[in-house]
Formats: sequence, structure tokens, C-alpha cells
Amino acid sequence: MLRSMYSGISGMKNMQIKLDVIGNNIANVNTFGFKKGRITFKDAMYQTIGSASEKTDTRGGINAKQVGLGSEIASIDTIHTESSLQNTSRPLDLAITNGDGYFVVNDGGQYYFTRAGNFYIDKNGFLVNSDGYRVQKIKNTENPENAENRETEDIKIPKQKKVDGKSVGLQSISISQTGKIIAQYENGTVRTIGNIALARFSNAEGLNKAGGNLFQRSANSGDPQFGIGGGAYGTVVSGKLEMSNVDLSEEFTEMIVAQRGFQANSRIITTSDEILQELVNLKR
Repeated sequence: MLRSMYSGISGMKNMQIKLDVIGNNIANVNTFGFKKGRITFKDAMYQTIGSASEKTDTRGGINAKQVGLGSEIASIDTIHTESSLQNTSRPLDLAITNGDGYFVVNDGGQYYFTRAGNFYIDKNGFLVNSDGYRVQKIKNTENPENAENRETEDIKIPKQKKVDGKSVGLQSISISQTGKIIAQYENGTVRTIGNIALARFSNAEGLNKAGGNLFQRSANSGDPQFGIGGGAYGTVVSGKLEMSNVDLSEEFTEMIVAQRGFQANSRIITTSDEILQELVNLKR
């Protein structure tokens, strides 16, 4: 059988996966905190039909003769570039800007990391994400500036507090640029809840996507380094959410490239089939 037919098949398969990546990007164009994917290719193995030879006293050297056997996927990358912010004016909508930090949420001992900061207070007073995973804060609140690599714990914001034997309700919440949560109650008293924990990784592109706007540690991402807002972790902005970093014009351009690539590879298969048909017709 012709090698070109199998090369064309590999090219078609790769273009299909490229379209899968593009389709997922476009589907998440309005997903808060989404980081787009990118696929790259590399040439596959080669069949050597003539080896290279060195030069002699009377002849020059000869290059190898190799025939390629198609292409294969080199990588499917996650592009962690920062995106623009959307104003919501909701205090518990948080975004990270000018840094590569991630919010930390806990699901029964399993830690996840996210750039989507749409958080809520459940009936028990815990700060959670849309799936109910508990948002984490730095455990040592006495000196959070030196809290890198320290442990984290759940954030609990009491909706009521006792003052002189009476229950006083929660009035408002404010969050500073370092992630410090300050609760103000109806009688005017103020209580510092703690600092929201942010996580950084030595190789953020090595994180695994876990769905639900969440990332998960992998063997190649390194362990999380916990800290608070500021510096390389980024600034925490209240009342805003980070939008998806998908660029529709770029995705549509890549879609056209993938479509034409698929068509060109299918034409290779068609042409190879016509040649095989001619070979079969040699015997009549």
C-alpha cells in the first residue's frame, strides 16, 4: 500500500483533534477564569530507503534518503495568559490581576485551584465556590506576609455574632488587595476573618484541567506555594471577575486552517486510491 495514504490518515486524525480543541475554546468563550488550549504537531517517524555515506578520495558524501510517515501530536498546551476583567460590583466576586496566583478550594481534602472567583457564603457561613468547594485562607493569620508554603484552612464568615447576649447580623464584607476579609456587623463592629490563600506553581502549564473551572496539581506542575495577594501572586480585586482568554478571531482563523488541512489530507487519500485503482486495472 502507498505510504501517502497512511500519512493522509494521520493528518486527518490530527486535524480532527485540532478542531476538538478549537471547539472547546469557543464553547468556553464566556466561561469565567477559562484558559484556552492550543495544539502543536510534529512529524512522525521516517523510513530510510537509502543511508548516508561519507566522502571518499574520489567521491563526495551522499545524503540519506528518507520518506516521512505522517504527523502526530506534539503537545496540547494550556495558555495561562491573563484576561480582561468584568465589573460585577459584587463583593464576593474576586479576580487576580498582575500575577500568576490561583484561588484554592478544598473538596473533602482534595485541593483544586482556580482563577474563577465567583464565591458564595453557604448556610453554615463557609465561603464556597459554585460547586460548594470551600475556599481556603492562610492558617496563620497573625503574620500572613510570611505565610508562603504554610497550611491553609476553610474560611468561615459568621452571619451573626453575639453582643451583650443579643444576635447581631452581618451587614457587609470587604476584601482588600491582599485578600484580607473584613466583616462588618449591624452594630458597627468589625472583625477580620483572615487572608484568602493564593497558590503559585513552578510550572503552571503543567496543571491538569479538572473541569468546573478548576485545575489540579500534576507530576509536572510542582507543589503549590501558598501565599497572599501581592507581588508575584497578583493583586486580589473585589467586585470583578476574570473573563476567558479565548480570542474568537484567532479561533475562527485556526478553524479555517484545520478545515483546509483536513481537506488537503483527504485529497491525498483520494489521489492514492485513484493510483491503486489504476494498478488494479493493469490486469484486465
